[in-house]
Amino acid sequence: MLNLIQDVLESDERSDLRQFVSQLRASDKKYLLRNDILAAFSEYCASHKKPEHFFQYSNLGQLVYYTQEIILDNESLYLIIRPKIASQEVYRVLEDLTVEPVTVQELLDLRDRFVNHYHPTEGDVLELDFQSFYDYSPTIRDPKNIGKGVRFLNRYLSSKLFQDPRQWLESLYTFLSVHQFQGTQLLINGRIKNQQQLSDQVKRALLFVSDRPDEESYEEFRFKLQEMGFEAGWGNTAARVRDTLEILDELLDSPNDEGLEKFISRIPMIFRIVLVSIHGWFGQEGVLGRPDTGGQVVYVLDQARSLEKQLQEDIKLAGLEGLGVQPKVIILSRLIQNSDGTRCNERLEKVHGTDNAWILRVPFREFNPKLTQNWISRFEIWPYLETYAIDAEKELLAEFQGRPDLIVGNYTDGNLVAFLLARKLQVTQCIIAHALEKSKYLFSNLYWQELEDKYHFSLQFTADLIAMNATNFVISSTYQEIVGTPDSVGQYESYKCFTMPDLYHVVNGIELFSPKFNVVPPGVNENVYFPYTRTEDRIPSSIERLEEMLFTQEDPAHIFGKLDDPTKRPLFSMARLDRIKNMTGLAEIFGKSKELQERCNLILVAGKLRVEESDDNEEKDEIVKLYRIIDEYNLHGKFRWLGVRLPKGDSGEIYRVIADHRGVFVQPALFEAFGLTILESMITGLPTFATQFGGPLEIIQNKVNGFLINPTDQEGTAQKILDFVSKCDENPDYWEEISNKGMERVYTTYTWKIHTTRLLSLARIYGFWNYTSKENREDMLRYIETLFYLIYKPRAKQILEEHMRR
Repeated sequence: MLNLIQDVLESDERSDLRQFVSQLRASDKKYLLRNDILAAFSEYCASHKKPEHFFQYSNLGQLVYYTQEIILDNESLYLIIRPKIASQEVYRVLEDLTVEPVTVQELLDLRDRFVNHYHPTEGDVLELDFQSFYDYSPTIRDPKNIGKGVRFLNRYLSSKLFQDPRQWLESLYTFLSVHQFQGTQLLINGRIKNQQQLSDQVKRALLFVSDRPDEESYEEFRFKLQEMGFEAGWGNTAARVRDTLEILDELLDSPNDEGLEKFISRIPMIFRIVLVSIHGWFGQEGVLGRPDTGGQVVYVLDQARSLEKQLQEDIKLAGLEGLGVQPKVIILSRLIQNSDGTRCNERLEKVHGTDNAWILRVPFREFNPKLTQNWISRFEIWPYLETYAIDAEKELLAEFQGRPDLIVGNYTDGNLVAFLLARKLQVTQCIIAHALEKSKYLFSNLYWQELEDKYHFSLQFTADLIAMNATNFVISSTYQEIVGTPDSVGQYESYKCFTMPDLYHVVNGIELFSPKFNVVPPGVNENVYFPYTRTEDRIPSSIERLEEMLFTQEDPAHIFGKLDDPTKRPLFSMARLDRIKNMTGLAEIFGKSKELQERCNLILVAGKLRVEESDDNEEKDEIVKLYRIIDEYNLHGKFRWLGVRLPKGDSGEIYRVIADHRGVFVQPALFEAFGLTILESMITGLPTFATQFGGPLEIIQNKVNGFLINPTDQEGTAQKILDFVSKCDENPDYWEEISNKGMERVYTTYTWKIHTTRLLSLARIYGFWNYTSKENREDMLRYIETLFYLIYKPRAKQILEEHMRR
């Protein structure tokens, strides 16, 4: 990138750079982000009558394109450049256009100085650097392979193991020897005493099962296999046992990474799983739309059902049904004594549609019952998580009658508790971020001190660093969640290097090229969310009831607004009322477009209708703002706001009813980590417009099976919706074309079957490598614990002291 800067300085564009810098200095902004930079350069090109190609193809245009941030500081200008995904270079441009490279430490000092929190005479700030812990572990080279971590890890470690055949055979033999379920030995028994005997007996067993009918049950010949040294777990039929033994035989004779992954994916080693989801109201009815309660609850419940189903299938195929092996999935959440009509005060609740999946709710300790017996915002729960993990450990051990085999954390709080549990129980850990708040709230790390009373980002970001470095593997829903796009920084990437002024500098917060990252998108519950055309599965009375509720019903307690013409095409959205979900922004987009108002109605299902009914400060602000927008743009007669919490069945049918009316679903979030509602609307057949910021960028193929919008460009968003509506009016088949392609996209790419098969395969393979590679992570874990006890815990204690005074 330095060469590109030199090309600018050694050409006629040098004067353009000088004038562009002068223009930037004339503006009020001293810290510009990428959109600001592009807008300023566009303005420069227009005001200086530059040819069209100059903006994009000149050397200066290229430099501007790659620049993520510009900081103006006295006589210097700093360029933070992202030449490619997951990399960063920083340069200082002096007044005479001399260019100097800038170190990470200098950049972080500069950012501190920008917010007036740079105090070099008082000593250095704590530096956090995780890089040395990754120096001796494998790293991916090509950014395109980020998110395919397990494939890379398998190839890398396989090649190392296979170089030493003796070590390879010993590792595999030892690994197979340790497997059991509640005291019952699996796979191999004491008759196979070493790795050479394992190889010999596999060939002998193969000869035996090859002579038996394919469909013969394992129970018919189990005793003969036991005599050879093989216990249950190889298969439920002669054909399945033979296939598994053939894979193993080939591995023993000529090992390869694909065969190893295939074999390990068949091993019955996971029976008990914990899914940790702490904040919000975790329940199966009457909770969606409450503060901090949305897509994550749906995700975890659907994931639990699918995991149990897949484990049952795996156990059956492994031939373990005869041993009475039954999988168990526990969703670990918080018990709320004052449950406001929900079941969140029940310790144990069975997950609907499962045999042995449960919600286990553990209460926070009662430091101050006025708080701990009620819902607590996700930004306020940090003081309670350590003691919660201690109490939860006892409950889990009792429920499982032993240790779990896998712990999956969800969101920052769940990921931190997952770390504490996995560390204590020595269990494989996985984390799922859902949404990293640092990416959602701009400059939240720079101004953390000003925001601390409301958001407590010092604890959240510290907890994120702890969890993402401690975990065995990370599940992300999209590639861009990890490292963004060529135009935008990824959520995890934003933790690579940042400052928390006066608290610490993160010099290297996460190794983005680590094989721990894996992209495994979720699915949707196909029993609830299915195409509007499947009329045989729809309930006429529900359709009629929801039709009335959406378009005509008068119920001031739960519905605001009456439609003058209910037959107009409905624009529909459903989300929590918070700033990031941006429902008020959608109302404003609608309000500013007279043409949209003439041709469509806007219908929102969102939160509460009244400020006094809400306990959440952000929701209260959005309620006030939404009423102001309705009055300001006189949306009366064209707008309906339903402050209702829909039961599960209705949440699927409501999309289908909108589809019956040839409507449109709009998801206007300022940022969306993934976007389950997008999958839900698309699979029901509802054409979908969704934010281009975040996960929807990978779900929707723009103008093919949906549409991407920039919700900050309100005029442009309105025009895109209008263009679609106009095209549908001219050609009614166009609505059906987008509808059909949206359904096809979900069914081929986003199903829970795909998700859980992959997740369990990852858990087995990472578990295998953790066992056989003897990777010593203790040094990193000790470093992480220091961060927890010296940074996180004292700050959490300060919040607790404040809570005790309430």
